Amino acid sequence: MDPEKAAISPPPVPPETIGAGAIPVLPKVQTRSHHEDIELAIDSGAPSSIGGEEFEVRWIGEDADPLNPRSMSKSRKWLAAWVVSLGGACVTCTSSMYTSTYRQVTAELNVPQLAAVGGLSLFVAGLGIGPLFLGPLSEFYGRRPIYLASFSLFTLFLLPCALARHIAVLLVFRFLTGMAGSAFLSVAGGSMGDMFNKAEVGAPMMLFTAANFVGPGAGPLIGGFINQNINWRWTFWVLMIWSVFMLASLYIFVPETYHPVLLRDRAVSLRKSTGDPRYRAPIEKMSRSITHTVLWSCIRPFELLIFEPMLLLLGTFTALLLGILYLFFQAFPLVFANVHHFSLQQIGLTFLGLIVGMCLGILTGPIWRKHYAHLVHKHNQISQPEFRLPPAIAGSLLAPIGLFWFAWTTFPHVHWILPVVGSGFFGMGTLLVFNGIYTFTVEAYPVYAASALAANSFVRSAFAAGFPLFSTKMYERLGYQWASSLLGFLSLAMAPIMVCFFVWGEEIRARSRFATVRTQDG
Repeated sequence: MDPEKAAISPPPVPPETIGAGAIPVLPKVQTRSHHEDIELAIDSGAPSSIGGEEFEVRWIGEDADPLNPRSMSKSRKWLAAWVVSLGGACVTCTSSMYTSTYRQVTAELNVPQLAAVGGLSLFVAGLGIGPLFLGPLSEFYGRRPIYLASFSLFTLFLLPCALARHIAVLLVFRFLTGMAGSAFLSVAGGSMGDMFNKAEVGAPMMLFTAANFVGPGAGPLIGGFINQNINWRWTFWVLMIWSVFMLASLYIFVPETYHPVLLRDRAVSLRKSTGDPRYRAPIEKMSRSITHTVLWSCIRPFELLIFEPMLLLLGTFTALLLGILYLFFQAFPLVFANVHHFSLQQIGLTFLGLIVGMCLGILTGPIWRKHYAHLVHKHNQISQPEFRLPPAIAGSLLAPIGLFWFAWTTFPHVHWILPVVGSGFFGMGTLLVFNGIYTFTVEAYPVYAASALAANSFVRSAFAAGFPLFSTKMYERLGYQWASSLLGFLSLAMAPIMVCFFVWGEEIRARSRFATVRTQDG
């Protein structure tokens, strides 16, 4: 293409975020190759390898471009969203399904139960540590390679778990399985933003969030039936079968969706077809190395935790709730086996209370979206991140209510359904808290959203990994009622944080060097 024949558009407008990458809108030039129309941008400030201007390859009309993931058919986008969400459920279900193997593992491998519980803690630790190292790789290679590579390793690492003859082998590969699965989870949310625009992304993100919460609840339910009737190793064989199915589904139904990588592929194709080396995608101008990016992704979350008390408190609250959720994997067998004499598969069925509660929390989504729109309208279309906190406020009340309900219905003379109902209130409250805090964090820290969420994830995983290690002793020493009540008091003590941030959050963010004060909505 002859640059002199190019029609230069008006001056540039501010950068616009496309999917997970920010692609600046530069002066545009229209050209036609023998394959398709390509929208380019001339970056006159960047030297060309042959002395002329470089042409920045961009989408044609943004979402209208046939190669843009957002232009895919609605059915194809939702199919990919479902596959990604079910993959997330497979990873999180793997964390908790293992808890049903304790009795057989301790007997066959001749270890105390605390050693077996370490398999749960190490898996969750891997989920928290992995994204710090593996998540940034999607910035260089895209979503699809991360999905396929991480899920392949995830599936492969399940094999030594199924064949383990020593507890050390089981523990090491539980940790590695968690790390491999974490890479998948760390980029899955970004795929939703790649495929759906801002007005559409709420529903698929809720689907993915729900899958990640329902997964741990379903683990003991499935594992209970396996471990009561056949050998514990079948827990991992079943997970491997599920993982192989998900890996095949990812390969077939989930295309590459990361916009910068797709534009790079287009630029490479143009250079080959035209013989002109001046075609460049924005990602090709990125000067950061993989090592630098990974190193910085490990440092920034801790910097935010140190200098942002708001993030630290929100992370602590979500960590407490997730820690309690994983503590339930120890508490339910104690309560329902000793008090109500349930079998292993019956204990697994009691987790339906958590699952139903979380599903009910999902169904309240339209109510909170309507309330958010009301708050924006009430404030002259000025949107603030604090407007995302009302569901978290409601959830911060429901969670302790559910814990106290569960605590004081764990008596032999009380019907077993009542503590199950109480756990449902806790599940619903936990989902609402996570939903509110997640969206608040993304909007309050738009520039550092990935690091802020990584910081939150690290704190959550640390609590979730540690709680199961002391839960049995705590319930034995304090008793079922007061042990659960202690958890209720801790969560109740954290509840005012949500109200404080809703009322004074804007003032707190104004003094922050990382947070951003929102302006006009949309």
